[in-house]
Amino acid sequence: MAEEKKVPAAPKKATAKANPSGWEKFVNGVKKLPQTIAKPFKDMYYELKRVTWPTKRKLIVYSVIVLVFMLLMGIVIGLFDLGASALVRALGSVAS
Repeated sequence: MAEEKKVPAAPKKATAKANPSGWEKFVNGVKKLPQTIAKPFKDMYYELKRVTWPTKRKLIVYSVIVLVFMLLMGIVIGLFDLGASALVRALGSVAS
């Protein structure tokens, strides 16, 4: 049997520059600009398709809960404000 000779592989030639010039970067950036602008919108579209949207009934219930909570918090903050105002008036009348 004849022994096979191992031939070293020829070095690969670089077809593209390792470091493109500033002008080439600019041109490549301009070429990719529409894709760069469209990508976030495409991602958002696909993400919104995966969202589990609430039913109409749940949406109404959640909205009512939020409105009631806002009303209660408005009352609480209003009472704190009235109390703080009365306290400042009382301290003002004592100091004068």
